[in-house]
Amino acid sequence: MKLATQDQNFFPEKIIDKFRYLKDLGIDGYEIDGKMLVENIEEIKSAMEETGIEVKTACNGYDGWIGDFSEERRKNGLEELKNILYALQKIGGKGVVIPAAWGMFTYRLPPFTPPRNKEGDWNAISDSLLYLEKVAEKTNTSIYLEPLNRYQDHMINRVADAREYIEKNDLKHVKIVADFYHMNIEEDNILVTLQNNKELIGHIHLADNHRFQPGSGSINFKQCFDQLRANRYDGYLAIECRIQGEDAEHEFKKSLAYLKSILDC
Repeated sequence: MKLATQDQNFFPEKIIDKFRYLKDLGIDGYEIDGKMLVENIEEIKSAMEETGIEVKTACNGYDGWIGDFSEERRKNGLEELKNILYALQKIGGKGVVIPAAWGMFTYRLPPFTPPRNKEGDWNAISDSLLYLEKVAEKTNTSIYLEPLNRYQDHMINRVADAREYIEKNDLKHVKIVADFYHMNIEEDNILVTLQNNKELIGHIHLADNHRFQPGSGSINFKQCFDQLRANRYDGYLAIECRIQGEDAEHEFKKSLAYLKSILDC
């Protein structure tokens, strides 16, 4: 297993400087914004060659969710996701992280009644995934479907929800993102969920129980990493979190040291 990270506010702005900074930190991979990748592919390839930092996954960087209530936004998002997958192919990337939606609707807050019924949700997401499945097959990449917690999305909250879309649509190029923060809210037992879905979990997102940096909350990451080892998971663990503390860079480095220490156990 290797460590990757998404961007943080204190990272350098220039692409080559970001990659050099990550190399100095001893991080293996960079989970890149999809739009940034598409618009700067040659510069990113050059930075990868110089530093050895891998870009295996993209996250964000597109407009329109795969489960968007607006058909125009949904289809626009699919075209942008297609471009991201083709860009990933050019740099040897593995796939793009995609939730059903984020912040569009939740049953936990008013108005409580969504503008579309559950059958409509299923049809929209399935149509999107079947479209992206064909693109992923052509580009030898994957779709990493990410369940979000009930306060951020109403359609795919648990790993079992994502699994249902994969199995009922017979999707071969769609895997599941196991995000410890979301699983902490939604799953009865994170370790059991990791074990029971080991053949479909293709990517990991790291944040602690309160969404801040790993090691600052209550999740037992050593147990989780031990379970992933038992599952023979050999992919990336991508840090996707906010930073708690007055000195964000210091706290990030402290969390990184913590993660490395339990990875080396």
